[in-house]
Amino acid sequence: MPKMKTKSSVKKRFSTTATGKVRATQAGKQHGMIKRTNKQIRNQRGTTILAECDANIVRQFIPYGLK
Repeated sequence: MPKMKTKSSVKKRFSTTATGKVRATQAGKQHGMIKRTNKQIRNQRGTTILAECDANIVRQFIPYGLK
């Protein structure tokens, strides 16, 4: 049987933690920072752990996991 392919976009946007949770960058940080509050900009630094229902969708596209 051939190997299943991983979605290339998922490879670039997500990573997994050691316990198997899915880590993603914060949404809403690409542009338009002038109109955002300083509190919102501060809270959106770094990455976040996806909710389990969203993580299950992402895991379908990474059949062999990510590093």
